[in-house]
Amino acid sequence: MLSFEVDFEVVKEADDGLEAICRVEKYVPDLLLIDLSMPRMNGVVAIRDVKKRYPETKIIALTVHKAEEYIHAALKAGAYGYVLKDATQGELVLAIRTVLADKPYFRPGVSVKVIEGYLDGKKSQKTTSAWDSLSQRQRQILKLTAEGHKNIEIVEYLFISLKTVEKHRANLMKKLDLHNAAALTSFVLEKGLVSR
Repeated sequence: MLSFEVDFEVVKEADDGLEAICRVEKYVPDLLLIDLSMPRMNGVVAIRDVKKRYPETKIIALTVHKAEEYIHAALKAGAYGYVLKDATQGELVLAIRTVLADKPYFRPGVSVKVIEGYLDGKKSQKTTSAWDSLSQRQRQILKLTAEGHKNIEIVEYLFISLKTVEKHRANLMKKLDLHNAAALTSFVLEKGLVSR
């Protein structure tokens, strides 16, 4: 769809967050359009990594998630736009043009209060949940575990030692008060980090 726009060039596509980072590293695009729920590495972690290493690359989150926690997480990670997947082609093109012009774009349906609260640096009145206490690495390991990856596969994906994976997994299970892989998977499904 985007390749039909005369001034757009789609340089590459990726199937997950890790692959997206590799593509950005190789092609250094002007803009990255990224989902938040992906296998292996979620979009928020990928956004944070890309913005840290390639701050000139603009990022738009294109997602099904309407909840404030997803919006806040994407913006905090470095997304400059937030569009829901039910957007029209015209809206998506407008979002891309707006962000490329160095202006933020947020879907009209996204709550103005959420955006203003984030931009003003206001802190949420909610108490910290067990989920909030997890580190990004623990969230990655939780997601990969729920997707059915064995510890040795997680080691290969994240380039960390087996002991580190086991320690993170034990810590996240303790923090979440979950005691087996099935409970972890149910938790991740509830959070919308993987699809059924």
